[in-house]
Amino acid sequence: MIGAGTSTLIAKLLERGYTDIDAVDISQRALEQLRSVLGQHRSSVRFTCADARSVVFDAEVDVWHDRAVFHFLLGDDEQAEYAVRAAAGVRAGGHLVIATFSDHGPEQCSGLPVQRHTQASLSSVFAPYFRVVDAMERDHITPWGAPQEFVHLLMQRCES
Repeated sequence: MIGAGTSTLIAKLLERGYTDIDAVDISQRALEQLRSVLGQHRSSVRFTCADARSVVFDAEVDVWHDRAVFHFLLGDDEQAEYAVRAAAGVRAGGHLVIATFSDHGPEQCSGLPVQRHTQASLSSVFAPYFRVVDAMERDHITPWGAPQEFVHLLMQRCES
């Protein structure tokens, strides 16, 4: 999970019996908070403090999940670096799940500028490494009740 932060998704995956989970975040503090929340189940999670554009895993992963990291990468070069890293990290036939602000989403998040995408522009960043399996646009409701439009893609890693 890229941008794991203090997400509840990892706890829910562990409750459902998943193991061998990587929690990656640029913030060591967020990872420490996540570690403490997971309690005894944290032994099934590897916590890695790293930038998504440079993270390296011990082995290729089956699923790379990113909700709300990619839109902070503003330049084409940064996005291309991320795509190359994702391709290197996901096994052939594995999946990339990504959600980022749509072209109708906000222009800032947490006071920082963001890059917005359409389904086509987002999928083009990851071609030729991944092919789109499914796509949708959906509103995310923030903790303060405001809708933010996201584009979601499920992509499969192409054979090398």
